[in-house]
Amino acid sequence: MEQLKKVKLSEIDVTSGFWAQRQRINREVTVYAVRDRYEETGRFGAFDFDYCEGSDKPRPHFFWDSDVAKWMESAAFILAKNQDDELQRQVECLIDKIEEHQDENGYFNIYHTVIEPDNRFKDRDHHELYCLGHLIEAAVAYYNATGRDRMIRLMDKYIDYVIKVFMKDKSTGFSSPGHEEIELALFKLYEVRPEEKYKNLAMFFLNERGKDKIPIAGWCNAKYSQNHLPVRAQRTAEGHSVRANYLYSGMADAVRFTGDAEMMEACKAIFNDTVERKMYITGGVGSSNRGEAYTTAYDLPNDTAYAETCASIALALFANRMKDLEIDSRYADTVEREIYNGIISGISLDGRSFFYENPLEINLADRTRHTSVNEGDRLPITQRQLNFGCSCCPPNVTRLIADIGEYICSYDENRVFVHQYIASSASFAGVQMDIETEYPSLGEINVCIAGAKGKRLYLRIPGWCESFSLNVPYKTVNGYAEIDVDADSFDVTLSLDMKPRFLAADPRVRADAGKAAVMRGPLVYCAECADNDFDLFKVRLDTQKEVASDYDAYFGAPVLEVKGSVAEENTLKALYFPVADVRERAVNVKMIPYFGFANRGESDMRVWFRY
Repeated sequence: MEQLKKVKLSEIDVTSGFWAQRQRINREVTVYAVRDRYEETGRFGAFDFDYCEGSDKPRPHFFWDSDVAKWMESAAFILAKNQDDELQRQVECLIDKIEEHQDENGYFNIYHTVIEPDNRFKDRDHHELYCLGHLIEAAVAYYNATGRDRMIRLMDKYIDYVIKVFMKDKSTGFSSPGHEEIELALFKLYEVRPEEKYKNLAMFFLNERGKDKIPIAGWCNAKYSQNHLPVRAQRTAEGHSVRANYLYSGMADAVRFTGDAEMMEACKAIFNDTVERKMYITGGVGSSNRGEAYTTAYDLPNDTAYAETCASIALALFANRMKDLEIDSRYADTVEREIYNGIISGISLDGRSFFYENPLEINLADRTRHTSVNEGDRLPITQRQLNFGCSCCPPNVTRLIADIGEYICSYDENRVFVHQYIASSASFAGVQMDIETEYPSLGEINVCIAGAKGKRLYLRIPGWCESFSLNVPYKTVNGYAEIDVDADSFDVTLSLDMKPRFLAADPRVRADAGKAAVMRGPLVYCAECADNDFDLFKVRLDTQKEVASDYDAYFGAPVLEVKGSVAEENTLKALYFPVADVRERAVNVKMIPYFGFANRGESDMRVWFRY
């Protein structure tokens, strides 16, 4: 298997274009918007450990530590690239409180210190190890950004306690976490501080999975928490989709640091099951609100799609790890599908509000169809919110956007790989590489690389691309164009055909039978009534006509005009009538990038159309 090294955040800068704009909004608006909501809801205040029953303060929840930890990690990624004294002061203040309230034995968890002190590590579903994992990730990110290791030392003390109670004393009520996360976090810490205890603890939790048969709750089974089989025997994506992909990310890390071939085979099979049978065209995973979970193969309903933002991020984390273990462009293709569709649909264009669920269809009429009962169908919300009771998604988005640079390229001694086409400048291992592009609006990518003479450069040819050209000789290798770098200063221009395409789904996806979706480059498109003065649910697209494309600054990407027709009302006034009497009129359907839906008020929305 491969062992590519990622180009670290400290070694690369996003310089312009789509992601530079997203990072600016994230840095100037979103990270503070999330902070304000967490202050209002008591998440930050909970770190004072002063809640008592009857108090005016909000009662802490058992995953609040993780919400704030992800915010701290977001702040760290921003600080790695931008000086912000106030942001750094707030992170230091939180570290002060962690240090002040950490137990002498190293334990730190707000809920189980303030609310249930006698129930530590007894309830498998109380997220203590999940919270610790996110605190570890924040500690690593802050250390990488500032060189300050105080939080790492605090987490190291906590890890020693976890090793004692789980591995040595075996005094806990379970042996593997209900919500995975600590596994990948421990490997991340091991990468910056290669102490064997971190790797050993991560492997312990991976190896215990499938042995610990304690269910999380009576309403679910072991698949919900990926506890149905030992990890090396798992072959399908199962259960809660965020937990699942955090586990699979940890498994991929285990492969990287141990060379475990059986684990690699499991990761490959699970990835294939996900992208070939259980993933929406937008990259969303987890079809059902019941357990926020994967369901059966090809079960991908559009209007009730759960497709949690965190699940898309988790799948991107998994795929991004896999790309450095096997040369196969499908991994980076999946990352691309997520970052341009399933992830950023979870945040508003102004950076202030969020979706937890990301449906592929909204029919407002469904919201009022129950005229004689008080409770309607359970459907995803139609407008993003400032905060949620379970508010894991907002800081997950902020940390992903701030860290997008680490998804761009990787390398080894003889090769440099470009996986994501993001305007950037990177300096690593004696190599200087600059990428200039207006991607995803335009398909031309210029790569200037110096210090790489004698190496090979690999440029990903996206799976969606039907034709491309390069200005230098190349051969294709597993979805990448392999190019010999024969000069100290070497320039390459890759041109990708960005012609809009109509796509069908596998016939086994019943929700999309007889329908088509539209993509241009990596972007999935949808239509809203905000742009179209006809009923979207009566529309048929004409897949034989050319699709017009025009850049729209509001979305920061092109919008499309697709030819189609809309059924007119039946003049016979009959509920049912002969097909020969159906009348349609031609219409132009304006389509916008899927990530931009629901930014202009409530509206019907569709991704899949009859054609």
